Amino acid sequence: MYNPSISELRKFLESYVAEEPARLNHGGWWRKPLLVSAPVDQRFDVLTEIAMDEHLHPRDLLKTAKSVVVFFIPFVKELIKENRSGKRPCRNWGLAYVETNDLINRAGEAIADFLKTAGYASGLTPATHNFDERRLMARWSHKHLAHLAGLGRFGVHFMLITPAGVCGRFGSLVTEADLGDNPLMDDPEACLLKAGKKCGKCIERCPVNALTENGFDRRKCWDRLNENLHTLDYYADLPSTTHVCGKCNTMLPCSFINPVKQEMFSS
Repeated sequence: MYNPSISELRKFLESYVAEEPARLNHGGWWRKPLLVSAPVDQRFDVLTEIAMDEHLHPRDLLKTAKSVVVFFIPFVKELIKENRSGKRPCRNWGLAYVETNDLINRAGEAIADFLKTAGYASGLTPATHNFDERRLMARWSHKHLAHLAGLGRFGVHFMLITPAGVCGRFGSLVTEADLGDNPLMDDPEACLLKAGKKCGKCIERCPVNALTENGFDRRKCWDRLNENLHTLDYYADLPSTTHVCGKCNTMLPCSFINPVKQEMFSS
């Protein structure tokens, strides 16, 4: 039984995402995906403190898990630019959300199948809507796992900023394969404001004032997402789980890159 490498998994995911536009018969919504792995160690013990008090441990998904795998599929710049104008999300932002969640679910299963051929079992959860709608918190947060595995850092907007920016979707799984520690980010911060720089543009952009420098009103945000779904005619044919906005992360310094790293290199 051979142990797959992180480079094999990254290439596998890149190929899987690259083939998706042909399957859908359109240009696609995605840039090159990112993938990291981390050993199931003590770092994940803090999930109940930094995420939800009932957050699952990786071994709750799979008792024999040795690694956590987290991936990020970033959106193309054209889609992000399109969603910039106005106070409401564009039609394509909703379509991209739906099709990306489906892609994440299938990609996760494909990675699990790939690992199964090498003799390793995996455990997965859905891409989205696996959360408590009263508390608006997930028992399996892809973003918090991504933070702990070194794929990104949280911004003031409570979104995760990766080396490819913040606009996109996350997926994750656990596996028996020993993949090692393969982060893509070791910077303490990727948000300009949290790094002590001038920004706060996400706060200005939120259409319902759900963001401040010190907090996030989840209920205001959630109400807006529901309002968008139920009042926008061009979302009428989309699934009831199409809760989108995206105004706090489109065409901002963190949309496409880690702006703190960029500023370090340019200064």
